[in-house]
Amino acid sequence: MAEPQPFQLRPGTLELADLRAFWRGPREVALDPACHGAIEASAQLVAKVLAEGHAVYGINTGFGSLAGTTIDASQVIELQRRLVLSHCTGLGAPLSEPVTRLVLLLKINALARGYSGIRRETIEALLALLNAGALPLLPAKGSVGASGDLAPLAHLAAVLLGEGEVRLRGETLPAAAALAQIGLAPIELGAKEGLALLNGTQVSTALALDGLFAGLDVFAAALAAGALSVDAALGSDVPFDPRIHRVRGQPGQQAVARVLARLLMDSGIRASHLDCDRVQDPYSLRCQPQVMGAALDLLGAAAATIEREANAVSDNPLVFAAEGEMRGEILSGGNFHGEPIAMAADTIAIALSEVGALSERRIALLTDAHMSALPAFLVAEPGLNSGFMNAQVTAAALASENKSLAHPASVDSLPTSANQEDHVSMSTFAARRLAEIAWNSGQIVAIELLAAAQGIELRRPLETSPRLREILAGIRESAAFLGDDRPLAPDIAAVYERLAGGWFAEVLAAGEDIPLLTQIDA
Repeated sequence: MAEPQPFQLRPGTLELADLRAFWRGPREVALDPACHGAIEASAQLVAKVLAEGHAVYGINTGFGSLAGTTIDASQVIELQRRLVLSHCTGLGAPLSEPVTRLVLLLKINALARGYSGIRRETIEALLALLNAGALPLLPAKGSVGASGDLAPLAHLAAVLLGEGEVRLRGETLPAAAALAQIGLAPIELGAKEGLALLNGTQVSTALALDGLFAGLDVFAAALAAGALSVDAALGSDVPFDPRIHRVRGQPGQQAVARVLARLLMDSGIRASHLDCDRVQDPYSLRCQPQVMGAALDLLGAAAATIEREANAVSDNPLVFAAEGEMRGEILSGGNFHGEPIAMAADTIAIALSEVGALSERRIALLTDAHMSALPAFLVAEPGLNSGFMNAQVTAAALASENKSLAHPASVDSLPTSANQEDHVSMSTFAARRLAEIAWNSGQIVAIELLAAAQGIELRRPLETSPRLREILAGIRESAAFLGDDRPLAPDIAAVYERLAGGWFAEVLAAGEDIPLLTQIDA
């Protein structure tokens, strides 16, 4: 079998599908040689400015509110080292391996665009870490997402100096030992390189990607669960008629209605009650296109912002080497401010919280015998058995937690660095809490998948649709039908593992036209 080819990184061109592949697992990366010229030109301009003795922020000055302090040329290398070490103030548990992989990839991608004044050998050292699976331990807390993700990125940069800790082949090692194991020696940072490594939104962006990708797995599973619940509750597919959604014109709503209609097509359960006297279904069933469609549109808008930021140059100052008749310049601005990611993350938080909230309402409906016309709590001999009674309580608890977690983080700000950084984005927390929201909503949806599967099977000998039978079979590979009471926590965990592994997203992306799911499955 042929060895897989390295992923060819052309700086500034990463797509969501590429990023999700790195999130799912490690891949070898090769930097496109076409970027070498721009990298070297920007590094040469930094060297030229330093040699000429001009005072330029980040090259031979202090940082933040100390920017007015000029540093002697003989101390510029030491300045970069001390900058990195002084900013290693992160706290808390380290970021996950998928997030850390993305941080490294995004940092390499940004620096290799050639606007950061960093030498090629320094970028190649980062690339060596990524390809060896030597992942710096980056504390999760301590960034306000303003001058970039300073603290966590300082812990990343410190590893290149032989400081800090690295996760390598399942072990946590001192950085110097890990570098030795992969054939690297600690490096000495050149002018501006410490600042280029510390500045940037790569940690916030990686965390936002983590929340987005986990959230899309939840979203896909929630569509499957919602369709199963419609059939289990003897719901109607009329609310998914495309004419209803076409006259409103919301694209996500139309896409969700189309998917639900296709999933329910040719259901024997639906055919059995075409002439029933129920006038309308509860909102959690019939308004799925409106709610889930709105969530899909928000996720799509956030994904576009995050994809752009994944390819952005977000350190400071920026180095514009000579092009044509334009002379080279080093310009100080504020691309490190994380507001785009903070607002995108807040959007994802709201969307995923609503996905979980709607799923919880369907669980409540299914377990209520008066609403679903199924046995109370979806179990034989209710009373002796409690069935899904407390599973719904768990879902309610998680949905309630998400209400607090979804409060916008981007509306908060605390000044830092002696008021030089007087407005900050809080993008790092905004993105970091998405993992918990996605986990909560994913567990709720896992409970609904179990409850809806139980309801479908309680309708036998009637059969659901062919597409939903496929999904039901997948659920049953993870958890059996509930006859008498047993602990449901292992069943929920098993179905959630299937959800988080992307099984439902793959099934729906293969058979349905779902924007975003098909885009990242490319």
